[in-house]
Amino acid sequence: MPGWIDIIIRSFIFMIILFLVTKMLGKKQISELSFLEYVSGITIGSIAGEAITGLEESMINGAVGIFFFGGLTFLVDVFSLKSKSFRDIVEGRGAVIIKDGKILEDNLKKEKYTIDELSALLRQKNIFRTADVEFAVLEPRGNLSVLLKKENQPLTPKDLNLKTANEKEPQTVIMDGSILNEALRASGKSKGWLETELEKMNLSLPNVFMGQVNSYGELTVDIYDDKIKVPSPQQRPLLLATLKKCHADMMSFSLQTQSQEAKTMFQKNGEKLEETIKKLSPYLKG
Repeated sequence: MPGWIDIIIRSFIFMIILFLVTKMLGKKQISELSFLEYVSGITIGSIAGEAITGLEESMINGAVGIFFFGGLTFLVDVFSLKSKSFRDIVEGRGAVIIKDGKILEDNLKKEKYTIDELSALLRQKNIFRTADVEFAVLEPRGNLSVLLKKENQPLTPKDLNLKTANEKEPQTVIMDGSILNEALRASGKSKGWLETELEKMNLSLPNVFMGQVNSYGELTVDIYDDKIKVPSPQQRPLLLATLKKCHADMMSFSLQTQSQEAKTMFQKNGEKLEETIKKLSPYLKG
């Protein structure tokens, strides 16, 4: 058998073996690795490379080596789930490197990080002054977890006692010009509704690259031709504007009427409508 055919066959076989081993080990093998997982991954790759190129004559020996290191990593993960002390040894523990705005130099040296590397990690989180940091931990995977001091934390609607609408996962109902029926059912919409919404935008289904239904039941689309501007959904802003107009009309009527009974009625209902508008505004603002 020619050598290049042998390499193709070996590559195909070990591609399947590596895929199965990686599936067995889980998603951690393709995300952030612990020390043992990093070493195991390098070793498995080296064994596969040797077996594929034929430097290791027996493919079986290469497969045994891969499954051994894969099985060892799997067992370590199982023991790590059951034992905190074992997990600390294998994966390491987080190290506090900033406390009350002060860098803990001993911990930084222990983790073999320089000031420049720490500054780079902070800049990735848009932090440029260590004095702004209340607490920072260097995690076992090498990423930095930071808690800013209270006065440096960004304001949230909760801090301002503002009520905001709850957001749900948008459903992608159109992809590459085709309707995704399962997502459309999950959004609570029908095919007829979808076609009507596209007609309002003067669009046809084949022109739509992606279409999503948000938590308010509105359709937003991205079309193939980026030069064409698609109007954004206006139902909620229009409803809010209509409610505000009704409120203004009621207040105007209460001032114009000569009947005290009518004046009281318009004022009372205007106040109720104003309260309703305040409650609905977070949901109706576009």
